[in-house]
Amino acid sequence: MENTFLSKLKQQLQLPLPGTEVQFEMAHVNREKLKFEDLNPSQYKSSAVLLLLIKRENGFFIPLTERHTYNGAHSGQVSFPGGKFDETDKDLQSTALRECYEEIGIDKNIELIGQLTPIYIPVSKFMVSPFVAFLKEDEVNYNINPNEVKSILELSVSNLKLPELVKETFVEPAPGFKFKTPYFDVEGKIVWGATAMILNEFKHVLLKM
Repeated sequence: MENTFLSKLKQQLQLPLPGTEVQFEMAHVNREKLKFEDLNPSQYKSSAVLLLLIKRENGFFIPLTERHTYNGAHSGQVSFPGGKFDETDKDLQSTALRECYEEIGIDKNIELIGQLTPIYIPVSKFMVSPFVAFLKEDEVNYNINPNEVKSILELSVSNLKLPELVKETFVEPAPGFKFKTPYFDVEGKIVWGATAMILNEFKHVLLKM
C-alpha cells in the first residue's frame, strides 16, 4: 500500500500541475495575484521548502514548523521547513534539503519525488520552489533548532483532503493590518498564506490520484 501510494503520487507529480489558480483558492483577500512566470528573476530572491512525507502506523503525515514570534513578516506563522537559496547550495533542491536539516534535524534517507508550482511571496519578495519528498525510515527523530522553530505540527495527508479542514478567519500580521483569509486548521493552529496555498495544490494533486 505504501509503495502504491508513493508510486502513484510520483507519477501524478510528473503530469501538468494544478498550478497557481488552485494555489490562489487559499490566498487572503488582499493578496496580489502575481504568477511566478510573469516575474523576472531580478524581481525576487530564490528560496525553497520541503513538503516531506513521513510514514506513521495510521498513514502519511507532513511535518510543519511553527515559527517563534518576532519582529518580521512571517512572525508566528506555520510553514514548511525551508529558506533562501545560499551560494553554497548546488541548486534549489539542495536548499530545501539543507533547510530541513537545519530546522528539524532530518537529512538522511530522504527521496525527492517531485515539485509543485513555484509561488511568489510579495511581502518578502521570495520566489518559493516547493519540493515533495518522503522519508525512507520507519522511525522519525526530530532534532528541532530552537532558534528557528518553536514546535512541529504533523498534518495527516488523509485529513488534508477533508473539506472541513478549510476554514476562514481574520489575521493581523502587523498592527493595524487586518484581513480575512481562508486557512487549514492543523492541530488547532491557523495555517495560512503561502503554506496554505502550497498545501492546496498538493491536496488537488492527491484528489486526482
